[in-house]
Amino acid sequence: MSLIPWPYRWLALVLLAAALVSFGWVKGAGHVQAQWDAAIQQQTLQAAVVQKRQAEATVKVVTEYVDRVRVVREKGDTIIKEVPVYVPVQADAACTINRGLVRLHDAAAAGELPEPAGDADAAAAGIALSAVAGTVAANYQTCHENAEQLRALQTWIREMASAIK
Repeated sequence: MSLIPWPYRWLALVLLAAALVSFGWVKGAGHVQAQWDAAIQQQTLQAAVVQKRQAEATVKVVTEYVDRVRVVREKGDTIIKEVPVYVPVQADAACTINRGLVRLHDAAAAGELPEPAGDADAAAAGIALSAVAGTVAANYQTCHENAEQLRALQTWIREMASAIK
């Protein structure tokens, strides 16, 4: 004879089954949570490593860029200082810069189309040839600085991509 009467046996079996399912669910949920926590911790560590690599790459690229631009500026400043040697006063006196050249140069520097040429463009602008040479040299200096900036940006982008790998 059993200790539990017949009608209560089913209830006991249902309660036992519910307890077993609950125990399995709690154990399974704890295991899944542990896996989740480990994955989050691993991702956090990987992100920290990537951030460190990116920061190091940024410092390297910026340092190289600053050094290269310094060299470009020094060379450009030296060239500009040499304008009077290459374009002496006699050349300034012998060459007339007309207004058309000045307008054309300014439009090209601004990246715009110049207005149509007119009679006034033939007149002297009162600008010395040496001043034009200095302006052109300064424009090229700026161009080279921009080129170095673009090279540094391209290098930085490549470094950021490789830091992720």
